[in-house]
Amino acid sequence: MAERRPVRPPTAYARWAGGQGIDIVPGFHIPDLRAVPLKPWLMTGGDGCFINHDDSDRSNDCYVSRIPPGGNLHRVRHLHEVMTYVLAGRGSTTVWGPDGAEQSFEWQRGALFAVPLNVPYQHFNSSGDQPATLLSVTNAPVVINLFDEDEFVFNCPYDFPARFTGAAGYFSGAGTLTGRMWETNFVPDVRDFPLVDYRARGAGGTNVQFKLARNTMMAHVSEFPVGTYKKAHRHAPGAHVVILGGTGYSLMWREGEPIRRYDWAEGSLVIPPGETFHQHFNTGATPARYLALRHLNARRDPATGLPMSSISTRLGGDQIDYEDEDPQVRRMYRDACAANGIESRMAEFHGSRED
Repeated sequence: MAERRPVRPPTAYARWAGGQGIDIVPGFHIPDLRAVPLKPWLMTGGDGCFINHDDSDRSNDCYVSRIPPGGNLHRVRHLHEVMTYVLAGRGSTTVWGPDGAEQSFEWQRGALFAVPLNVPYQHFNSSGDQPATLLSVTNAPVVINLFDEDEFVFNCPYDFPARFTGAAGYFSGAGTLTGRMWETNFVPDVRDFPLVDYRARGAGGTNVQFKLARNTMMAHVSEFPVGTYKKAHRHAPGAHVVILGGTGYSLMWREGEPIRRYDWAEGSLVIPPGETFHQHFNTGATPARYLALRHLNARRDPATGLPMSSISTRLGGDQIDYEDEDPQVRRMYRDACAANGIESRMAEFHGSRED
């Protein structure tokens, strides 16, 4: 007799999301975010859909929202964090401080920002003939599950002065760089933001992490050169990887299971399931760059404080070094490069072993 898995009752978040009247697109690979089905979303006043991974109802969620030409979404506030990336269009956002004073900032395609916790805000489309499309990642599931009371989560009047005082210039784009960490509240365009060398993930890649609006969630941008690919690693669920530029594919697999390939280009989304090895490959003629919107929930090595996802599996970590990878990974990449007329540079990173 086949073993029966226990059926988990729906969470408070799952009940809330299911009652919003928009589609919930499941999965971990969306070929083009700009083509997902959108329906009128009464709560926001625009169109939208959720994109949920296997553990969304207990970790973080993702949704696409669209503002019609010359239109706006409703004014909202909520007790969960939100990070927003502008997929298309241009517009502005108005926020209201604790004393009721308002300030606005403008955004366009490629911008990344976070509205501080429970601050009232409203999005506007500045174009009279083109819609604006936003991608947002939130920790709403955790908050809604905790309180199980929609009215409290979306209508609590409490202000968080440690997060936002209403000070002018909050969304100016200014920031502070410490190592690879850029602490800010607004990034005008992550597609051309300067990055820092990041050798830990291999193959000449660069990276910058973003801490936005004092959130517990974080983001990072990574780029890797033509003819290269990154080292495989795994971590907890909830990393939403948005392709900003380039073409290529990702491999994903659980330990002991077959490796599966997922192709991507600008506008694709990859959400690696929890504890699933994943690896990103550039097969195009330009550098590949992506934005990852995620929880700050990395397991860390107690001795060094480093994330386990950056420590070799040979040392008990969750990153597979090039010399330890499955030979088919290397063969698959050589074939993909040849099919696209690209010369692989990986020989200089593979060391002594070559398959």
